[in-house]
Amino acid sequence: MAASHHHRHLVLLVLSLSSLAAASAHNITAVLDGRPEYTLYNSYLSETKVCDEINSRSTVTVLVLSNGAMSSLVSNLSLADIKNALRLLTLLDYFDEKKLHSLDSGSELTTSLYQTTGEASGNMGHVNITDLRGGKVAFASAAPGSKFQSTYVKRVQEFPSNLSVLEVSDPITFPGLFGSPSAASANLTGLLEKAGCKQFARLVASSGVIKTYQAAMDKALTLFAPNDDAFQAKDLPDLSKLTSADLVALLEYHALPQYAPKASLKVTKGDIATLASTGPGKYHLSVVSKGDDVSLDTGVDKSRIASTVLDDTPAVIHTVDSVLLPPELFGGAPSPAPAPGPASDVPAAAPTPEASAPAPAPKSAGGKKKKKGKSPAHSPPAPPADSPDIAPADAPAGDDEADKADNKKNRAASTVALSVAATVASLAVAVAPFL
Repeated sequence: MAASHHHRHLVLLVLSLSSLAAASAHNITAVLDGRPEYTLYNSYLSETKVCDEINSRSTVTVLVLSNGAMSSLVSNLSLADIKNALRLLTLLDYFDEKKLHSLDSGSELTTSLYQTTGEASGNMGHVNITDLRGGKVAFASAAPGSKFQSTYVKRVQEFPSNLSVLEVSDPITFPGLFGSPSAASANLTGLLEKAGCKQFARLVASSGVIKTYQAAMDKALTLFAPNDDAFQAKDLPDLSKLTSADLVALLEYHALPQYAPKASLKVTKGDIATLASTGPGKYHLSVVSKGDDVSLDTGVDKSRIASTVLDDTPAVIHTVDSVLLPPELFGGAPSPAPAPGPASDVPAAAPTPEASAPAPAPKSAGGKKKKKGKSPAHSPPAPPADSPDIAPADAPAGDDEADKADNKKNRAASTVALSVAATVASLAVAVAPFL
């Protein structure tokens, strides 16, 4: 009796794990790969890293645009605005063709990925789905003034209960959606000060590292800015005792030569090179993720990503709740700094760099900094101080060719899920006789 009871629980466990494996196996760029009509849409999913946000969701509906509709959308928009448009087209619930035509009361309000960014005020990140007369289904933002300009076209791909990919005629927009801060027009120190990182802003400005950041923003930059509370931590080493070159290394350690929004950091494995990296294993850090929390591990301390100040491909600025301490500078027992006063009264701790010190060249996403002469490997040189009306298209009744193609797409993702499920099932069969 007991053995039968254990066996039943084991079977349920196997089925649960199999479902979990299938749910986490989808890859939106793989789904669209090989479908030439969505090439432009798919390329922007990768460039903006929205694909990472989609793949991290177990249940999601992606509304895709054809190359023509996508081309019209991106013609006059910044990457930051394109990213928000793609997020608004991503629904955090499962909708297939059957569900679209059987909505309760003919209409439903659902949450989009854009709503989760914190940039949407009120319910502007929600999407209204309405079954119009004649069997047409339209989509619009729940924001006041929005119009049903986006209509359902056809089914692209379905993984029941997990991922549904549907084509729509037009993007979903609302007044005020576009106009996100861009890296090109950003006042970096102003953004940092407004985000509560005044002390960090003063350090990067007085040390000249601000120029390194700004040069990198045109190629790729991820900045981790400690907030003002981080500089008042009791166990923070006395940064005023650092040499000019070591201070520069510390500040460059707070930046990556790549575009890494929070969703991409969550799936990052292994050590990551920073702007201060001078060779393999030098000035690297790693990422620790738990649920929606993402932290950075230096080997000396950990710092949690608190918020995102700017996200405009290829630059992103995060705030963190602790100063990142590289072991190259703080591997020993640090001497605590004197307790600082309020952030507004704290003078800049950075000494003026020597005028003869050459400015370090910003590195590309995959580049490494070369060592200079006999300078210590841990101390890079300091830079110098110096809303159209409704126009729905008829929704096709079906797509037999798409149905035939479904079985050929994304075999890699399905194989991963089946492999995990098969492994779990094999273990279950082997263990069952001993229960």
